[in-house]
Amino acid sequence: MNDCQLYLITPESLDPAAFAPRLAEALDAGPVAAVQLRLKNVPDDAIRHAVDVLQPIAHARNVAFILNDRPDLAVACGCDGAHVGMDDGDVATARRILGADLQLGVSCYDSRDMALRAGEAGADYVAFGAFFPSPSKETEVRADPALLTWWSSMIELPVVAIGGITPDNCGTLVRAGADFLSVISAVWSHPDGPGAGVRAMNTAIAAAEDA
Repeated sequence: MNDCQLYLITPESLDPAAFAPRLAEALDAGPVAAVQLRLKNVPDDAIRHAVDVLQPIAHARNVAFILNDRPDLAVACGCDGAHVGMDDGDVATARRILGADLQLGVSCYDSRDMALRAGEAGADYVAFGAFFPSPSKETEVRADPALLTWWSSMIELPVVAIGGITPDNCGTLVRAGADFLSVISAVWSHPDGPGAGVRAMNTAIAAAEDA
């Protein structure tokens, strides 16, 4: 079994100055592989400002900083990569924009075919989900953990699990072969703060790996 790591996604709406100490608290609480900035329905300047404020916090802790939806802005802002979905354009085009050195992640929902095509087009990782009902994003797709097992046994490309993941339900996904668990609410909405959320997730991941 591969070591599974935490992949944080930001809330869709945030004030960068107010969010900065929360991000620092989360990243100081334990291992996090990456942070994805996921802002929706905001102008480009707002995205650039958020990157300027938040990316240095991640980089100071050796955490990758990924921009959702916008490979062009990821390059312009010096991010470590971009994550795109079905509605965000062609994967090969995103790969070309990012060049050879930046990371490209692709949401593949519950589709094996889409994931295979994403890999062929140059994705560095694929994401499946939602595995559970999510308070952060409505989705009609419900992926089966067996998808993670199939992918991890057949394909070397890392796989991310997303969608309603909590300390209570993540064990199934870890044991199924997820390389990364992508979480939003379990960290940012934790009643004791994002640091407690990260610690709880990492504790649950470790317990599942030891089971």
